[in-house]
Amino acid sequence: MTNTLSPAPARDLPVSRMGASAWGRIAICIAIALPAVVFRVGGFAPNPVVDLLVFGAAVVAASFLLAWAAEAAQKDIAGALAIAILALIAVLPEYAVDLYYAFRSGYDPSYEQFAAANMTGSNRLLLGFGWPLVVIISLLVARRFVRVGSLPASATRVLELSRSSRVDIGFLALLAVIAFLIPLMGSIPMWFGFVLLAAFVVYLWRASKVSDDDGGDDEEIVGMAGNIASMPQRTRRWTIVALFVVAAAVILSSAEPFADALVESGSALGIDSYFLVQWLAPLATEAPEFIVAALFALRGMGGAAIGTLIASKVNQWSLLVGSLPIAHVLGGGTTGGLPLDSRQVEEFMLTASQTLLGVAIIIALRFHRWSAIALAALFAVQFFVTDTNGRWVLSIVHLVAALVVFWINRRDILPTIAAPFRRPSSPAQR
Repeated sequence: MTNTLSPAPARDLPVSRMGASAWGRIAICIAIALPAVVFRVGGFAPNPVVDLLVFGAAVVAASFLLAWAAEAAQKDIAGALAIAILALIAVLPEYAVDLYYAFRSGYDPSYEQFAAANMTGSNRLLLGFGWPLVVIISLLVARRFVRVGSLPASATRVLELSRSSRVDIGFLALLAVIAFLIPLMGSIPMWFGFVLLAAFVVYLWRASKVSDDDGGDDEEIVGMAGNIASMPQRTRRWTIVALFVVAAAVILSSAEPFADALVESGSALGIDSYFLVQWLAPLATEAPEFIVAALFALRGMGGAAIGTLIASKVNQWSLLVGSLPIAHVLGGGTTGGLPLDSRQVEEFMLTASQTLLGVAIIIALRFHRWSAIALAALFAVQFFVTDTNGRWVLSIVHLVAALVVFWINRRDILPTIAAPFRRPSSPAQR
């Protein structure tokens, strides 16, 4: 195995003890989410800041329930499809918030600026912070395996991805190129949304046909998800279903007040509401996903960690972006789709160019340490670039860097682009 290190075996604990531990953590999350349910049912809204804290905490707590349940579900769903489903479920909180903004923009034009803000922020956060985080953790963990001689010294400098990852990378590459049509069109038309939704369906079907060439199906699930997975089959499946239902109910009931509180608390605190929507909301909704990926990396499962985050990027560029114009129309907007102002055009351009650079870095199925550092540095720079010219310049920097890296990895371009179109029964592509 090149992308996965074997985790230490878990201690054999009684099933009842592990079940009790799992229920205890679940109870804590439910307790954190309970005030939001009370606020929602009772119609309480003391002030925007309190609402932001209460409903934001509920979204985070429910996100953890979703992440635990999705990871434990891999006990019954194996292979690349499990990674794709885990990535999809982990970003559902973000979808709920972003689609609410898009829906409300249909009847409240002042919300049009926020419809895509959450998506561009979470998308760049995922690649600029999430990818480097799991790579650095994976390389640090690899050091102890190098010291005992079970891995070569190069394992501390580069993270190897499995050959089965080429399908995900191929889809992401195609979506990254298509994404540049959005700033060119200045909107997300309905027809374009349906194209992206179709791409997501094809991706999910293709992922279900990919075999894990590294034996990842045998990896042991540990931690909180392992507690749930260790339950008897019937108890485990009912627990997972219950967690999905409870978490979804909390997220759906909290998404609207949380999204509105973000906008209103910006004015109350003297902070740009756009900034809060673009960065604070993704921090809340993406936190469990980052933690799940970081735990994979800490267990020596670097390939699974980065694979989950790559799948999340595919989900965002296909399912999420494709759903935005539909939500806008359902909210009362024109059938032409979701309009974008000049700021949104710049944000989409910057997000697409960053994605293209990310694809260039991993297209050879190798994620170097310095590439991770460079991605994180470029991500940090954007917080100091707050004007139009700066965003365009940073986009050009991403594109130039991507072209250079693509040239270095030019032999891998055609196999990667072709991977999504190969017959599912064919061997995993190199």
